[in-house]
Parts: sequence; C-alpha cells; structure tokens
Amino acid sequence: MSVAGLRKAAHETVAGLPREFWWLWTSTLVNRLGAFIATFMALYLTLDRGYSASYAGLVASLHGLGGVVSSLGAGVMTDRLGRRPTMLIAQLSTAASVAVLGFMVHPVAIAGVAFVVGMASNASRPAVQAMMADIVPPEDRVRAFSLNYWAINLGFAVSSAGAGFIAEYSYLAGFMGEAALTLLCAVVVFLKVPESRPEAEPLVAGTSAPDEVRLTTVLRDGRYMGVVGLSFLVALIFQQGYVGLPVAMGADGLSSSDFGTAIAVNGVLIVALQIPVTRFIHHRDPRLLLILSSLVAGYGFGLTAFAGSVGVYALTVCVWTLAEIVNAPTQTGIVVQLSPAHGRGRYQGVYTMSWSVAALVAPLMSGFVIDHYGAAWLWGTCAVLGTVAAFGYWLLMRNLSLPEPAVVTTTAPVAPVTVVAPAVPVASTVPVAPAVPVASTERAGAEPAV
Repeated sequence: MSVAGLRKAAHETVAGLPREFWWLWTSTLVNRLGAFIATFMALYLTLDRGYSASYAGLVASLHGLGGVVSSLGAGVMTDRLGRRPTMLIAQLSTAASVAVLGFMVHPVAIAGVAFVVGMASNASRPAVQAMMADIVPPEDRVRAFSLNYWAINLGFAVSSAGAGFIAEYSYLAGFMGEAALTLLCAVVVFLKVPESRPEAEPLVAGTSAPDEVRLTTVLRDGRYMGVVGLSFLVALIFQQGYVGLPVAMGADGLSSSDFGTAIAVNGVLIVALQIPVTRFIHHRDPRLLLILSSLVAGYGFGLTAFAGSVGVYALTVCVWTLAEIVNAPTQTGIVVQLSPAHGRGRYQGVYTMSWSVAALVAPLMSGFVIDHYGAAWLWGTCAVLGTVAAFGYWLLMRNLSLPEPAVVTTTAPVAPVTVVAPAVPVASTVPVAPAVPVASTERAGAEPAV
C-alpha cells in the first residue's frame, strides 16, 4: 500500500470520534503503560519475598476474586453515581492500594491487600464501557472499541518490556510507578472527561417513565444473559493461552523463554493488525463475526494438540489471536446493543463479571483436564467450547436488528457529546489470565480496562 493509501486508512480509522473519547482513550493508554504488577508479581513473591508458587497462586486467585466481587457493585455505582465519579473512585483506590501493597511483608497482609487491589482495579471497567457507549455514536462504536483495545495491548506491551528493567532495580519502584501512572490516569479523567450518564428525559403527557433497571432486571434478561454466558465460554478459551499453554509447552520439554517467544506473537499481532482488521470488519455483520471468531478461537486452540515445537506453537497463537482481534470489540459492541441506556452500568457490571469468573475457572479447568486426561484433551475441549459458543451466537442473534454502520467522511472531530441514548457496543478489553500466578488477572486484551 502506498503512503497516501496508508494515510487515508489511518484517517478513516480515527476520524469522526468525539474529543471525549480520545481523552478516555488516553487515560486507558496511560493506565496500561503502568501495568507493572501483572508482569512481575509472581517473581516478586517467589524470588524477592521467598514465598512458594502455591502462595503466589493464592494471591492471584484473591486478586481475581476481588474483581468478581466489585463487578456488580461497580455497575450499580456507574448508574447511580455516574460514570466519571465511579472511574475516579476506582482509580484513586487502585493507586492507593497498589502503593500500600508494595510495603506489605506479612503473607496475610499481602493477600488481603491484593484482594483490595483486585476490587479497585476492576471497578472502573463498567464505567469505562458505559461511558464509551454514551459518547460514541452507535455506528462508530465497534471502531472506537477496537482503538481502545489496541491502546490496552500497546500499553501492556510497553509496560511488560519495562517491568523487567524496573524489577532489576527495585520491585518497590514498580509498585510506585504503577500507582503514579494510575493516579495520572485519574487526573486525566478529572480534568478532561465530562460526565456522560444519560439524563432522564421529561415525560410527555400520556407516557410513563422507563422501568428502573436493577440487577434482577439484568439477570432476568434472557437474551442478554445468554450473550454473557457465551462470553464466559469464549473467555475460557482465550485464557488457556496464559494458563494451559505454558503447562503444555513445559510438558513438551520447552522452556519458559520458549513460551515467552510464542505468546509474544499474540501482542505483536494485536498491535500490528488491530487497526487494519477493524477497518475490514467495520461494515460486516457482527453476528457473523461472533460466530466465525468463536470457531476460529476454538479450533485455533484445538490445533495446539498437534504442536511440538516453538514454531508450531507460535503458528497456533497466530490463529487464535486473529479470532481475539475480531471478537473483542464485536462482543462488547453486542453487549451495549442489548443494554438500555439508563441501565448500562449494571449491564456492563454483569458482563465484566463473566470475564472475572472465567479468569478464576480457567486455571482450575486446565489443571484438572491436563492432570487427568492430558493436554490434548484440553485443546479438544477448547474446540468443543468454540463450536458451542458459535452455535449459541447463531441461535441468540437470529432476530436481533442492528444499526447500519456509517462511512466516515469528515476530517473534523464530532462536536462534544454529553449524552447519547441509544444502546449499542463497548470494547473490551478481554481480561486474560497471565502465564504465571500474579496479583492481576487482567492483560492487554480483552478487556475493557482502565
């Protein structure tokens, strides 16, 4: 492609999005640039503090449990207090708790504070997703969520590279660095990101107020909970790249550096391909994209059963990474499509919880299957889960009407938007479990994280 073609493609990818979105995007990038703990926590606990791998795994589980607990509460806060206050509370709490964690020495204290860090760091996700749905027009949301997902992965890639150098100097510097960047993220939100929660419209004579959305309302929404359940299955598949894959590669006699080489392909491809793939899928039917990405994810991991060398393992990573690139923004877009504007926080909280629960279940699933049946059965299970998820999406989405995406032709940003009522997409940032036990279950991916 020519330079002019590249410029045109870049313009079409970023043009037309509200200014508020770009400040929110900036806060996401800053936050992920400081994601040091996710990289070095296991080494910190085992090498620096001298604790066992089992204890490090316990800390990781407690961190994940904190995320599960906070998801629903943060969703309620997002609807009641607003998106911006919830983000600020979560980010300030995360900065404070991460800083405190760096000074903890007693194992019980470390585990307890790690649980608090998990709660605080996960609490901003429903608010971020809801705010993106509020400020970005429906036809641009998948594009916006893809850009946010790209920022998450880019930030995480940079922070992962820097974490090793920081850890050699001082683990405490890593904790303080993450706390400082999370605080900076809160400052960006405070200064540049306005509240976007839709205001109640005045009632017209003869009409009634919209029904209040409660958590029970979300749980009784059959189609939405079906999508959440399918999202859980897809999350189980993707997380095997960080819990099942290193075990399988170790069983084949490959080293941790070999795993690092293979899994690095995931981050490189996401950073390199997320934006061009977004342009390709922008006008495609999201129902078909979810079905195909589920199949490619399941069978991409299924191919791992035939791997025996670093090169072949890396090739399988290429396959399921393509599915991740397509699935993450499309999945979160459907979640917003099914969420009423005045209840987005609660709906996003339930969706976020599905990923947090998957982060807890995935290690147990991989450990049980590998120990009792072997790694080949784990990869076969992933293929089955991908097939089930694809069939489930086909059933649930058959009669779902979706807005037609618009072609971006303007070079100027859209005027600031404070309220957008329609219900449609959010990005995700697919939380993905790390390769070794750490005090964070989130990664670049998937996830709608800030």
